[in-house]
Amino acid sequence: MPRGKRYIVSGYTYHVTHRCHDRAFLLKFRKHRSLYREMLRQRLGHYRLSVFSYCITSNHVHLLLRPEPADGLGTLSRFMQSLEGDFAQEYNRRKVRKNAFWGDRYHATMIDSGDYLWKCLQYIDLNMVRAGVVRHPREWEWTAYHELTGSRKRYRLVDMTGLLSQLGGWTEEAFRKNYAHGIAEAVARGGLVRDPRWTESLAVGSETFVKEVGANVRHRMRVESLQDEKDPLLWLVRESSGAETYGS
Repeated sequence: MPRGKRYIVSGYTYHVTHRCHDRAFLLKFRKHRSLYREMLRQRLGHYRLSVFSYCITSNHVHLLLRPEPADGLGTLSRFMQSLEGDFAQEYNRRKVRKNAFWGDRYHATMIDSGDYLWKCLQYIDLNMVRAGVVRHPREWEWTAYHELTGSRKRYRLVDMTGLLSQLGGWTEEAFRKNYAHGIAEAVARGGLVRDPRWTESLAVGSETFVKEVGANVRHRMRVESLQDEKDPLLWLVRESSGAETYGS
């Protein structure tokens, strides 16, 4: 059963990532990726939680989730335990196997609203482009791009109302147009590389946001709030290990 990172605080949006055991391509077949997405959709009716984005690759998943603050700290953990645990059991049943499906814990990064959330949406949708599997997110079926741009009409997962609220009140039409344009620009620029800020930090956002997060988790660990030298408008919270630093 997967165990989430312990830095879960109420009232935030989380970019959750989880890899298959030993980074194996256990999700290489479309039927298994589709099964995972369907199980994700089914669980949304049982947990007070919104999906803002997702990408199901061949060896890991990305989920952008926002639990309702009133439900306290356990919603995200219970949701992930149900989804990841039940999917692993069903996969093993179908494949007649007993080995572990997921590799260790999932990781959850708290994401600020507005432009930071916008950047995270793009980062998730561009996953398979960075991997060289497709040239554009529209070529990968198991990503939120199709919902975010309006091309997927049935069995949708994304809470557009909640997402637009966190982005600052866009209209749906304006969002879809600008998001598609932003993705197209990113693809055209090329040079897409994996950015660990979005998947390995505890929080990513403005200075005010990361200091707030740091104050909320400081009783559990020693936190450093660091400005990212690669992007002076982006701050992050990471575990203080004395090893890698992103800025001063």
